[in-house]
Amino acid sequence: MLTGCSGFGPSATPSASSPTAIATATGSPSGTPTPTATPAPTLHPDGSARDNLPLFASVVAAVWASPNRVSGRAYVDALVAAGFDKAAMQVTNDTTTVGNPAESIQFSVRWGDQCLVGQVGPATGDPVAVVLPGLAEGECLVGQTRPIDW
Repeated sequence: MLTGCSGFGPSATPSASSPTAIATATGSPSGTPTPTATPAPTLHPDGSARDNLPLFASVVAAVWASPNRVSGRAYVDALVAAGFDKAAMQVTNDTTTVGNPAESIQFSVRWGDQCLVGQVGPATGDPVAVVLPGLAEGECLVGQTRPIDW
């Protein structure tokens, strides 16, 4: 009796997640999966903060990849352009009290009782975008923030 191994388990039937099943479902004649474009994230005005995190994170990543990566205003402006409410935002200062560039900056959008919060800067490493509970005072960030008056 001869025993062998199969990548599909004991039944040797391809599962829905196997490369063969995917290739067949996409109609690729070569037997390899055909890549499909991932749709760009969009604003979900009636959704939750978690529903809007993909768009928030993509905006943060795009600004971080730009020359304005350490400008709080650049994040606020890009989030507004993506459809987020400027009146619901907070941002920390880009510079320290003695005029040096900040090691990190934070910005947020209040979304119901939750907050979309981003943090970027030389001390942060990769940009961070998370959903956190909102503060009881109706804000998202603790500490001193700057006016968004532009």
